[in-house]
Amino acid sequence: MSAFFQTNLGIVILTLLESLALIVPLLIGVAYLTYFERRVMGAIQLRKGPNIVGPFGLWQPFADAIKMLFKETIIPTGADRLLFIIAPMITFGLAVVAWAVIPVNNHWAVANINVGVLYLFAISSLGVYGIIIAGWARCAVPRRWCLTKSRWASSLSRCLSASAA
Repeated sequence: MSAFFQTNLGIVILTLLESLALIVPLLIGVAYLTYFERRVMGAIQLRKGPNIVGPFGLWQPFADAIKMLFKETIIPTGADRLLFIIAPMITFGLAVVAWAVIPVNNHWAVANINVGVLYLFAISSLGVYGIIIAGWARCAVPRRWCLTKSRWASSLSRCLSASAA
């Protein structure tokens, strides 16, 4: 069995399994952090919050994910369809790929490279392209104005993240 993991196919399968072992708990953790945030906001606003699906609403993140997968994608008229669909994929993909160098256990990361911090900064800086492409794809005629608005949103998000640190 260990000889199989020395082949190219074995290395690819092992890397995919390591990636799934990192991504699945990460996505489930984010879903339940959203659930707890909604519960706290409901308590602050003196309402119940998510409590319909499952006991205490614990299945609500999965119901939200299923609803999101089957929801109709609304593309504005005059928008570039390909860019409008691919922009969130780029942003989400880069956010997930950034986790490849973050060690989650002692000496365990999907990609154990010496320049991990540089890689993290590079991938984080590429995330702005999803925002710019979304702004570019949204408008049909005044593309320069849409691009300016997306740059402003990107600068604002960078300022907010820098001030939070």
